[in-house]
Amino acid sequence: MKVADANGGLPATLPAEDPRRRVLHDEVHARPPARIRLPALVVYVAVLHDGVDRAQELAHLQRLPGQGGLTEDDLQGHFLRLRCPPGFTVKWERHTEFTRYSLVQPLPPTVGPDAREPELLPHLLVSPQWLAGIPGRTICAIKLAMVTGDLSDPAALLTRARHWLGDQPVVAALLGQPSHSMVVTDFRLRPSGFERMLVVASPEVSETRAGRVAARLLEFETYRMMALLGLPVAKALAGPLADAERRLARLTADMESQARGDQALLEDLVGLAAGIERTIAENGYRFAATRAYDRIVLQRIAQLREQAIPGTQTISEFMQRRLGPAIATVASIEQRLDALSERIARTSALLRTQVDIAREEQNRQLLEKLTRGQELQLKLQTTVEGLSIAAITYYVISLVLYGAKALKSAGVPLHPELTAGALMPAVLWGVWRMTRRIHARLHGAN
Repeated sequence: MKVADANGGLPATLPAEDPRRRVLHDEVHARPPARIRLPALVVYVAVLHDGVDRAQELAHLQRLPGQGGLTEDDLQGHFLRLRCPPGFTVKWERHTEFTRYSLVQPLPPTVGPDAREPELLPHLLVSPQWLAGIPGRTICAIKLAMVTGDLSDPAALLTRARHWLGDQPVVAALLGQPSHSMVVTDFRLRPSGFERMLVVASPEVSETRAGRVAARLLEFETYRMMALLGLPVAKALAGPLADAERRLARLTADMESQARGDQALLEDLVGLAAGIERTIAENGYRFAATRAYDRIVLQRIAQLREQAIPGTQTISEFMQRRLGPAIATVASIEQRLDALSERIARTSALLRTQVDIAREEQNRQLLEKLTRGQELQLKLQTTVEGLSIAAITYYVISLVLYGAKALKSAGVPLHPELTAGALMPAVLWGVWRMTRRIHARLHGAN
């Protein structure tokens, strides 16, 4: 019997499909690169969306021209590209901590590479109010101009690009091997809150490659900012961490010199350990995210395949000198936290060992006291037993004496005192023997 699948009624040739297969398979197509026709202006905004849900982002996207019919289902794939009249596109991407909005439109000739620090926002095909109303808190904003040009004279292009950026010190590099583009930026925030980047591509660059170049530039700058979110946290923890390290050193010294009781030391160690573990729990995700974002930054920069322009820093060199120390600071604080946690654990183990040794000594002394008490009790018991044998013998001899007197009164020729005295050794031996038998029986039962 042939079993038809849900694809055109063809016979099934595979086992039942895992419900996650399609989603996992299509993940590589979830965010396809844009195709950008040059010259183009890309206005990019990334916002932290903590406290912002998809419904708010949907409502904001619906305010774009011709997008009133968007539904929540359109935003379920974390990626959406919208074509809006009069001729621009908006790309929406939602990530774990942030959402990206990329607006791509033609670049007006008046703001090309020959202009001197031109203002780009008045030429936007979307209203400034729409940009300002994006739900979330801005973490990265870039105005990227992409034009075509001759790359045979990079020095001349670089001079024009400096004028376009306002004659600021710039970072620049040729991209690709062989070179197909040149990127120039100064990594400075303008009064508008935007950074500026300029890409000059050779006329042969395809729309797909231009889209990939734009994506890598925008992504590494976004992930750079996301990686740096761990830096204020690390700086804020540096002081309390140093205090905790000094506190642990004092506790260790007190434990070594036995200047304080073990109970007080243990309470302080537990409090210190709890504080450090709480700090690690509260900031562990931020430090892990910093490491992950930093790796993505390095990957995106490596994918640019930069070639240096004489006299100018490349992006990778700039990031190595400026971003590297910040990431190292975050990594150092994370390592110090982990190391401090381990040292506290070792110190706690030493203190527990010390407490255990002291407790064993106390138990030994207690056992010695119990042993001495038992020995004294045994001696006392032996003394009491001796007295008990004498007392029982006395009472038995008394009974014998009274019995002998009674027999004498009855006419039996006995001398009561002699009879009692003669029987005294036998009675004494009998009582002692009976006591020993009772002891033997009790020891046998134990």
